[in-house]
Amino acid sequence: MITIYHNNRCTKSRCALEELEKSGKDFEVVYYLETPPGKAEMKEIIAKLGLKPLELIRKGEKVFIENYKGKSLSDEEWIDAMIAHPILIERPIVISENKAVIARPTEKIKEILG
Repeated sequence: MITIYHNNRCTKSRCALEELEKSGKDFEVVYYLETPPGKAEMKEIIAKLGLKPLELIRKGEKVFIENYKGKSLSDEEWIDAMIAHPILIERPIVISENKAVIARPTEKIKEILG
């Protein structure tokens, strides 16, 4: 099963969702702003992406600039920040089995779709 962590207000996220719809494959949509991932889920996503938590942070968001800019946090603290403020999570994230991509640009979704 493919999962997309989706924000409908994001153009890139809408494009990725459209690609999934065109693929004909089964997928699930997680509206992560309404239903943020828990800590274990967040760690699993980060591991599948092969990134450090800080690399998944949207640094242009107001909440980042006001609360986190210039701070040196541990990986655990960055994960806690994303859980507390899911708007900080880069999007869209598309996951299948043991692989995940941030579908920016949208073509990266092909790594999941095959």
